[in-house]
Parts: sequence; structure tokens; C-alpha cells
Amino acid sequence: MLNILYKVRDAIDEIGSSASPLDSTPREFVPKRPGEQNYAKLFDPKTESENRYGQKINLVELVDEDAAQVENNPLLINGNPSVGENPNRNKQHAFHFTADNCIGCHACEAACSEKNDNPAHISFRSVGYVEGGSYPDYKRMNISMACNHCDDPVCLKGCPTKAYTKHSEYGAVLQDPETCFGCGYCTWVCPYNAPQLDPIKGQVSKCNMCVDRLEEGLKPACVSACLGNALDFGVVENTPEKREQCKTDIPGFPSSEITHPNIRFQQTKTMPDEMTRTDGIPVKYHKQEDGSFRSVVDEKVGKTKNWSIDKLSSRENPLVAFTLATQASMGAFLAVFIGPMLGFDGLSAVADSPAIYPILLILIVLQALGLFLSTTHLGKPMRFYRGFNNLAHSPVAREAFGVALYFAGLSAYTGLKVINLYFDSGFIAVLAGLVGLFAVLSIAGGMFYMYKSYQIKARPFWNHPQVATTFVGSMLSLGAIIVALTAIPVLAIIGESWSSVLVICSLLMFLGLSLEGLGLIYHARYLNTEQGEGAAAHYIQCTTFGYSYYARNIGIAAAGALVVVTILLSFSSSALALSIFFIASVLALASSLVGRALFYVLVIPTTMPGAFFWKNKSFEEHARDIGLANMPQVGVVPDLH
Repeated sequence: MLNILYKVRDAIDEIGSSASPLDSTPREFVPKRPGEQNYAKLFDPKTESENRYGQKINLVELVDEDAAQVENNPLLINGNPSVGENPNRNKQHAFHFTADNCIGCHACEAACSEKNDNPAHISFRSVGYVEGGSYPDYKRMNISMACNHCDDPVCLKGCPTKAYTKHSEYGAVLQDPETCFGCGYCTWVCPYNAPQLDPIKGQVSKCNMCVDRLEEGLKPACVSACLGNALDFGVVENTPEKREQCKTDIPGFPSSEITHPNIRFQQTKTMPDEMTRTDGIPVKYHKQEDGSFRSVVDEKVGKTKNWSIDKLSSRENPLVAFTLATQASMGAFLAVFIGPMLGFDGLSAVADSPAIYPILLILIVLQALGLFLSTTHLGKPMRFYRGFNNLAHSPVAREAFGVALYFAGLSAYTGLKVINLYFDSGFIAVLAGLVGLFAVLSIAGGMFYMYKSYQIKARPFWNHPQVATTFVGSMLSLGAIIVALTAIPVLAIIGESWSSVLVICSLLMFLGLSLEGLGLIYHARYLNTEQGEGAAAHYIQCTTFGYSYYARNIGIAAAGALVVVTILLSFSSSALALSIFFIASVLALASSLVGRALFYVLVIPTTMPGAFFWKNKSFEEHARDIGLANMPQVGVVPDLH
């Protein structure tokens, strides 16, 4: 945990040396009400030394700094240099939720939103529910959830801008919206819906544990507002007064092994063997022999297959374009740079001919377009440069760095090739070769971390090697298409043979399509025998998007078959073979676009259950269709960023 327990606030030393006595005068962090009730005050007379995962509760012991200095560090809330007097200030705190007591009044939501001045479409704490049984033994269990300030915060590791910090004060995981540039990756990796991406402001914000109230010895606003005494708060592993359980799971709560969240539960009432959600997500929960619940597919929409072409468009459209453009550019560069080294005569002919220059120009334009589109995916595109801040932990930052290095290497290599065309210098040729090798290494790094960016435990549909086969397959097939359809016309114009180019590009394209197809087959087999959110995504793939899904698969198979025909015909009728290759290329490109769009719209995260309206994607779609989204109080906004 040492690598994530950051002690930011580098300005503390400056404040300590420059602050005047007036600056350090104790001031209240939040206004105190006269006669504050005891239920709103922190009270932990005894604490454990370690939590159930072996993590030290006294977080100062995890910090490689002077303990006295760490214990007296101010949080600088609203510029206040005072330090709270809570004796457990540097111990990990946690929420405790008693599901038996929650009446679903949403007072916790209201208190949280009022304190943080949130608009209607943003809520750091939300109340969802699961239900089951039948009349007269019908039961509903409410779940109130905010950020769990985890021991292993995946949001902190994933954020490319370093907007998150795990503090030793209370163990709070705090996020700075002004550092955030709105990529939304933290919302992907968090299993609990904690980070909230505001499409209006283009940035993420989340629960801050009400650290200003904690400094005054008060519990968070949501806890103080709870009418049913369902929410409590204190040092982790402490069982609140009049409670008997500190469980780490209840029905609907994702596996605590993902992040070791700092929340504990009590739920003593007997629940039905099957609990369902009301928020449109086709997931329900089955009771296991040990009494725990696991997620399984809930066939809510039946077996009817649809095209749902209009639903293929999503907020992630720029990423569809970015990933395909990047993979195509990288694949084509590998073909024209590595192919000649491996002895492929067709690719050697391309590299030594004038065809190499338009190919390299197309690759630069394609990659530049991909990078531009990737910035349009950001809530605040002008802050794109912050994407390299967290190279130490974030796969997204490493992916961006690798792609940027490749683009720089590709551009430099192209420039050197053009210069050498006029000066014919051996030194420049060697330098171009070294720069090309640099670009190849950047491709390896960029592609690896592009794959790692989607290995997310909170998104089981992506958390599979099929992502790698799809990305590499697209790189080979799309790259081969670019090389063939650019080089062959140039070679034909200058009167050189191009049949060998067609054959090798057809082989590369067949290899890429085969790799992608095999990955899809094994992925489908895995999901057909699996349960949970990944299987639910596959269920939607085969029903709501059934015809689009099968059309994509048929397109891949047909393109592969036509490529084989191209190879066979190239020895007798090159013109006919080229025509068939062109048809195969159109099919492959269309299949790639549909497949990549499905990749983003299908994924179902291990989210907390929503309600019939709130946190319900189906209701959001309905609200947009009928105009309710135009009423801000409904809490539904257009997909902007």
C-alpha cells in the first residue's frame, strides 16, 4: 500500500514557513449547530490495529515520513490551516450500512447533494434496491452507496491525470475535479459507481468523506441525515452501537476482493433465494449455499433478436475511431518496416518503391486523426497533456505515452525517408532505421497498454484475452488493407508488378481476421458457461443487438473466405483477385466498425443496483426519447462529452 498512500500537499512546508500567527488561528471547518446531537458525532474509544485484509488501520505506519509531522498535517480545507482534534484522525474510517434499517427515504442523497451543491443529474450517494419473493412474502432491500475509500483504490491507479489521492487523514480517497480532464476511466474501473462524470462540466467529482465535518468531530452529512439509523461511520472494523455484524457483502454488492472497500454491512433479515434489480440491467442475484449472493443473467428482454443500429452510437464513439485508426496505422507501419526484414518480397518491393511515401503520409494523417478524436472524448480536451501525469500506475497514461511516441517516431521516420530521397545519405538511412525501430518498440508498448487498459475487473465482458486478439487482429487486417490499396495503384502506375504485394497483404489480412474470429469464438464459449455481468452483456449481444452481432461475425467469415479466393486467383487473374480483395476489405472494415461499437455499448459493469428511475439506463433512454431529459429536475442530461 506504500505506493498508493500518497502524501500530497507539497505546499505544506511553504505554508509552515510563511504563515503568520494569524493564519494558524483555529477556525471552524463547518458551521456548528448549537446542541449537536450525539448521533452526529464521531465516537471510537477503541480501535483495531489491522483490518480483515491485513491492512494497518493506523495509516501513519504506512507512510515513510516523520510520524509527528504526518499526524499534524493540515488538510487545508478551504485554505484552513487548522488541524482537527480527533484522536483517530490518522486511522482508516469507513461507512457502516445496516440494510435492515434503510427505508429508502433518500435523505442521505439529499443531504449529500445539498452539502456538495450537486446538480440534479449528479449524486455522490445514491439509494438503489433489489427485491424478490412473491405475495405475501415479498421483500425489498435498499442499498445506500457512495465512495468506499478503498484500501486499494483502482480509481487512483487508473486515473491518468493523478487527480486522486489516498490520504492518511481518515483514509479518505479525495479527487480534485480541477485536475481531472474528464476521460471517465475512473468511472470504468470503480465497481461502486462512486466517481461521477458530469457531462455538462466535463469533469469527474465524487464523495469526499465530508472531511471538513470529520475535522470538527462530526460524522458525514449523509450519516447525520439518515432517518432510519441505517448509516453509521467510524474507524473501520468497529461495530457500531446496537449492531452485531460487520459483513463485507450484501446482495447486489460487487466482490470486495476487487478493491478492499472500507464499508461494512449488517443484514440479518432472511432474503429470498433470488433477488432482482429494477434498473433495466439484466442481472439478478442467486443465493449460494454459504448464504452469499452471486450475480447471474436475468433474461428481462426475452430472446427476440434486433438490429438496434441506433443504439450502436455512444459516448465512446471517439474511442471507436481512435482504437481502429491507431491499430490500422500501427499494423501498416509494421508491414512496410518489419516485412522487408523478414524477407517478404512483396513488402520489400513496396519499401523500395515510391509507394512507401504515400503510405507513410496516410499513416501520419490516420494517426493524427485518431489522436485528435481521442481528445474529443475528453470532457476538457484542452487539458489532454495531463494524460501523462500518472505513468507510474495508470495503463491509460502509458497507452497514451506509447501512442504519442509512435506518432513521433512515425513522423520522424517519414521525414528522414523524404530527406534521404534527395540526399541519398548512408548516415540518414541508418538513422531512419533506428528511428523506425524506436517506432516499433513504441507500438509494442502502446498496444500492450491499450490492451491492459481494458482488463478491468469491474467490467467482466472486457476482462478477457479476447480483447488482445481483437486489437492485434484489427492491427494486422486493417494495416494490410491500407498497404495493399495504397501501394498497388502506385506500383501499377509506375509499371511495376504488384501481384506479390496482393498475396502477402491477403495473407496478413487472413491472419488478422482468423485471430479476431478465434478470439470471438472462445469469448462466446466462455460467456455461455459463465454468469454475472459478463454473461449478461453477451445475452444483450445475442438479443438486443442479435442481428448486428451475427452480421459482424458473418462479415468476418466472409471477408476471410474472400481473401483466400484472392490468394488463389492472384496466380491466374490479378485484376479479378484485386476486385475480390477490395470487396473483402469493405466487409472487414464494416465488421470492424460494428464490432468495435458493440465492444463499447455492450459492457455491463459490476455496478450497484439502481432504482426504477434513478441510476436506471433504461429510464434515461426513455426520458431522452420522450423529452423528459429536457427537464433538469429529472436528473437526465444529453450525452454531451
